Amino acid sequence: MGREKITVIGAGHVGGTTAQRLVERGRYDVVLLDVIDGVSQGKAMDLMQAGALVGSGGRIEGTTDYQATAGSALVVITSGMPRKPGMSREQLLEINAKIVRDVVTQVAAHSPNAILIVVTNPLDVMTYVAYTVSRFPRERVLGMAGVLDSARFRAFIAAELRVSVENVQAMVLGGHGDAMVPLIRYTTVAGVPLSEWLSKDRIDALVKRTQDGGAEIVALLKTGSAFYAPSASIVEMIEAIMLDSKKVLPCAALCKGEYGVDGLFVGVPVKLGRRGVEDVVALSLTAEEQAALACSAAVVKTQCDLVDRMF
Repeated sequence: MGREKITVIGAGHVGGTTAQRLVERGRYDVVLLDVIDGVSQGKAMDLMQAGALVGSGGRIEGTTDYQATAGSALVVITSGMPRKPGMSREQLLEINAKIVRDVVTQVAAHSPNAILIVVTNPLDVMTYVAYTVSRFPRERVLGMAGVLDSARFRAFIAAELRVSVENVQAMVLGGHGDAMVPLIRYTTVAGVPLSEWLSKDRIDALVKRTQDGGAEIVALLKTGSAFYAPSASIVEMIEAIMLDSKKVLPCAALCKGEYGVDGLFVGVPVKLGRRGVEDVVALSLTAEEQAALACSAAVVKTQCDLVDRMF
């Protein structure tokens, strides 16, 4: 039996680095697709040549043709426009919704059994667009945000306490960025609650920095945005699915009553396995946490209603 195919759509920094991480795993046949001719082919050739040095036998093909993606087990969608100066969120929403709609139409036609991981922003709404267009079951459509937000939170906590990041466990729910809901009660360092290590003021400061994590990097880079941590987050999800590890990770998943949310994609803890989202894990939330999640879901709903009116 041959290796399973994973397609990454969009060969920018996030897509290209995701492809690199996957190729270096050596377990998959990777297809990197971009609408701009030459970009994916060039990066694929570069990665193939690097394989001789990093000891990876992973295969990669760069293409502009969706035919090359046919039969993919999993498809990552990173395509989209970044928000430009003077552009409103609504304008970004409309542009990226059209891009994601076109991409998913092609993906669903060529890989009807694939699992979709959506990375395009605004994340929760684009995952909703992918779900609506593909008509795939809810198990096979999910979005990447919570893994990244949790990783950022863990990194900041580890740096603050000068401990190994491996000792830090965190769970961030809700939307990406401002609408994220970090569950401080479930955040531990070496099994000990974070509140035993840091004052509320310091915890609040780290939460704020995590919410602004992407913007902080954009401000430093001047052009472009984060891609090392986002690509690592994507591959964390891919490996949990492809290796059927049943790992519990925060992902944007379609809620059907869980956490008081119905018919929307929001960040919740899910068990990932070979079928995709195998379970939405129920955590008990305080009234304050529940209210924050409801607020996050309301923002997503407003944007989804906007998308529904566009199409």
